[in-house]
Amino acid sequence: MAKKTLVQAVNDALRHALQANEKVVLLGEDIGRNGGVFRATDGLWGEFGDSRVIDTPLAEAGILGTSVGLAVNGMRPIPEIQFMGFIYPGFEQIVSHVARIRMRSRGRFTVPMVVRVPYGGRIRAPEIHSDSTEAYFAHTPGLIVVSPSNPYDAKGLLLAAVESEDPVIFLEPMRIYRAFRDEVPDDYYTVPLGQAAVVQSGTDVTVVTWGSLVRETLAVIRELEAEQGLQVELIDLRTLSPWDEDTVYRSVNKTGRAVIVHEAVLHAGLGAELAASISEACMLQLEAPVARVTGFDVPPPLFQLEDLHAPTPERIKLAITKVMTF
Repeated sequence: MAKKTLVQAVNDALRHALQANEKVVLLGEDIGRNGGVFRATDGLWGEFGDSRVIDTPLAEAGILGTSVGLAVNGMRPIPEIQFMGFIYPGFEQIVSHVARIRMRSRGRFTVPMVVRVPYGGRIRAPEIHSDSTEAYFAHTPGLIVVSPSNPYDAKGLLLAAVESEDPVIFLEPMRIYRAFRDEVPDDYYTVPLGQAAVVQSGTDVTVVTWGSLVRETLAVIRELEAEQGLQVELIDLRTLSPWDEDTVYRSVNKTGRAVIVHEAVLHAGLGAELAASISEACMLQLEAPVARVTGFDVPPPLFQLEDLHAPTPERIKLAITKVMTF
C-alpha cells in the first residue's frame, strides 16, 4: 500500500497495463517525453520506449482512428485526449466506428480500447477545457462509460477497462487529480465495471453522484447528519453506462427518496435518465419527486463564476432538505 493521488493512481495503472500485456500501447499529444499535460504518463516513455508510449500530432480524429485500427487488429490501445472539449473533432470516430464495430461485424471484431479523457470544471481553465458532457457517450450504445471518484477506484477501474473486450470512455475528474491521497495497493487489481459503490448507508434519502462531486457531496451529508439528524445513503455510480440499476433501485426502495447530483448541465443530462428510470422502477416506494442538482444550462463560465455553475454545497443541501418535506 502507498498513499497516492488520483493522477498517480492512473499512472500506476498504466504502468501495470504496459507490463502485463505487450499489446497495450499509449497514444496521445505530449504523453511521451513530457509525460502528458497532467503528467499522467510521467516516466512511462523512458521505461517502455516510443513504440509503446507514442507522441502523436495534434489530431484527435487521427488519434482515435488509429486506435480503432490497432484495436480491431489485436492491440489494446489507450489513447489520451487532453481535455473533454478536445474530443469533439474525434467524436465521429467514436460514435460511428468505436461503438458500432462489434454490432456491425456481428461479433467478429471487437474494439478493446480505453479512451482516457480528463473532464470537468473548476480548475480555472478556459471553457472549452472544462466540459462535463458524459451524456454524449452514455447515450451511445456500444460504449462503456466510467468515472472514478478516488485513487483506489481510478487504478482498479482503469485496469478493468483495459481488460474489457468492449470500448471504454474513461473520464478522469481533473479537479481531484491532486486534491487528496488515498491508500492504493501497489499490486495489480481491478474494480468491476458496472458496479456502483455505496459510500455511506442511510435510511432517509438516497443521493447518487459520481466523479469529483462524491467527496463534496459526502461533506454536505455529514453536515446534514450533524444539523438535522438525517441518515443519507450516498451512492457513487462509478460506471455511468451501463449504470448499476440494482444498487440504485434497492437503495431508493429502502429510503423512498432520491437526489441526483452532477456537474453537467440539467437539460438531457444523465440525471434525467436516472430520474426517469427511478420514477418508473420505484414508483410505489417513492415518497417525493426525484430531485436533480446540476450545472446550469449554459457553457462553463469564466473563472469568477465557475464555482457557482457547478452544484454548490448550498444547492445540494437545499435539494436534500426539500425532498424530506414531502
